[in-house]
Amino acid sequence: MPAPTTNTGSNRALEANRARALTEQADRCSVMLEAILAALRSPRLGDRAARQAATEVATNTLVELRTWTIEHRAAVVEPVTGAFERLRRDLGPLLRYGELDVQFVEPPANGRALPGEVAHAARAIVRNAVLTFADAGQARRVRIEWGCDGLNLLVGIRDDGAGDIDAHDDSLRPIVEQVSHLDGTMRVASTPGWGTEMNITIPLDPPEPALDGSDLTDREREIMRQVASGARNREIADEIGVSEHTVKFHVSKLLRRTGTRNRAELAALLH
Repeated sequence: MPAPTTNTGSNRALEANRARALTEQADRCSVMLEAILAALRSPRLGDRAARQAATEVATNTLVELRTWTIEHRAAVVEPVTGAFERLRRDLGPLLRYGELDVQFVEPPANGRALPGEVAHAARAIVRNAVLTFADAGQARRVRIEWGCDGLNLLVGIRDDGAGDIDAHDDSLRPIVEQVSHLDGTMRVASTPGWGTEMNITIPLDPPEPALDGSDLTDREREIMRQVASGARNREIADEIGVSEHTVKFHVSKLLRRTGTRNRAELAALLH
């Protein structure tokens, strides 16, 4: 009898899902511990109140972790508003007893649903960023914003701290690795005395195979020719009779599928 075969691709996907699950649980535990420490250190709480608050945080988080483990965490997609609300709940204990004032800017309700991996990773990225700001001890306000351009999840995080963090800071290494794993991009801009801003772009779809000439539609060929001529999106839209948004969508798709970083590289590829 021949030996049973195994599906290597399925096994790798399963292992990747397990690794993501462990990472998310570890992140939740980190947030819980930070919240407990914030309660115990809070000058607004007496010893008894601090102990009660810390116990409440630990109990509630343990219940959430058990429930989360049982629930269908591996769902294929999550509504963007639901994913953002889960982030708000995850950060709730830390914000309740900590010193950070966090402003949440809701994503559009009609935004594209997020693949499960992207939703989980985006929450972990934001949690790690907030913990980094909290550990630095100088930030008092943090602004968290999610958006979607149809192809990418756009994450913006800004604080009012010392403004001395850059993309090579060791504290940001876990975030950089998570973004890189998802083929995303991350920009960090700091202004001394004013704070730090992170802008993260995470693709919602896996990379598509590289294009060759036979893969292009007539519309895509025309847009590439227009881009190569130096025309802007509005000019292209007027020329071929579509909306500027449609042109922007096609250009973004062409950049992604060809592996080019900007319009100049896309034009060079055509030539």
